[in-house]
Amino acid sequence: MSLAPLLNAPLAIQAHAFAAMAAFVLGLVQFMAPKGTLPHRTVGFIWLALMLTVALSSFWIHEIRLWGQWSPIHLISIYVLIMIPVAVTLAHRHNVRGHARTVISMFIGGLVIAGLFTFVPGRIMHAVAFGN
Repeated sequence: MSLAPLLNAPLAIQAHAFAAMAAFVLGLVQFMAPKGTLPHRTVGFIWLALMLTVALSSFWIHEIRLWGQWSPIHLISIYVLIMIPVAVTLAHRHNVRGHARTVISMFIGGLVIAGLFTFVPGRIMHAVAFGN
């Protein structure tokens, strides 16, 4: 394992990857921590900022080109950008179930599913994790 392929990548990819890794770890912490507390809200806003960074930075990454310079993964970014204000609104309205579903779907779609695609051979995170 070596961070060299990531550190040699363009800035957009670095920002995207480091924000995604931080959001993944912070998301796991959030899922295990008590809900409705000031720390939960504070960490939640940090997590949303990281997810915003992940989603926005993806629009400067064009390694997979299925529709011009875009890929299906960019659809996940659009989904995340739509769901961020939805998650905040649901939390403000004390709709705990809706908020939880929204945040979990962003975590699974935006970090787990999209993240798994980064480990396909030939991609940067594959080189980070497995070499080559």
